[in-house]
Amino acid sequence: MTVPNPETPPSAPPAERLVPVLLRTKVKRPMVTYVILGVTILMYGLQYLSQSLLNGVDLPYVLGGKINDLILRGQVWRLITPVLLHGGILHLAFNMYALYSIGRSLELFYGHWRYLALYLATAYTGNVLSFIFSANPSLGASTAIFGLFAAQGVLIFKNRRLFGSRAQSMLINLGLVLAINLSLGFSPNSGIDYWGHIGGLIGGVVFAWVAGPVFAVKANAENGLELVDSVGRDQLRWAVLLSAGLFTAVVIGKFIVG
Repeated sequence: MTVPNPETPPSAPPAERLVPVLLRTKVKRPMVTYVILGVTILMYGLQYLSQSLLNGVDLPYVLGGKINDLILRGQVWRLITPVLLHGGILHLAFNMYALYSIGRSLELFYGHWRYLALYLATAYTGNVLSFIFSANPSLGASTAIFGLFAAQGVLIFKNRRLFGSRAQSMLINLGLVLAINLSLGFSPNSGIDYWGHIGGLIGGVVFAWVAGPVFAVKANAENGLELVDSVGRDQLRWAVLLSAGLFTAVVIGKFIVG
């Protein structure tokens, strides 16, 4: 990657106004993404096996799907477990392809634990908004997937100086993808939980805005210059508190109201 050289006058040729820097990512391999993929596919296998052995009864969904009446009875784990469940092979394939496409690169920038916190927080915020505004049962990883898309957008925007002229086109392309996918959810009889998608987006924006990577150029004795993430652990705690915490307050309000 290259960045503007502050010591070079603006009148210099473009090539001379740039200096190479080292981008050192948090991790080398996106292991959390691979683990989430494996666990989610395994859970779908259990769903399929259950329906085969129990006369069509999807036991994992019965135990972990987003079912509002059961959540109101205290089964609050249903606000996050739907992220591991899917309603069919195409549903699973679409979400896992999206996770594989966007999750791997995002995890490299976020690091394992911050990325996992992002995934779980946005799965939770998506299911909370669905719980509040939709009486329909639901399941699927798309709540977290939309959160990852939102986090990628925030990453590009907050580091747009480093992406240079590509930042605007990247954000426009990402916005188009999100707009198309959101519009599909508003189609009549689509069966898509658009409130879950919106909740995942909101959670992803909040989390990434507070704790998403922000890179600064710093001197490095060995390599000249390198990009270093300036976000610390305290901001991660605030991100979880502001995203999942605020949505938890909404859930408590729902329980009080009934």
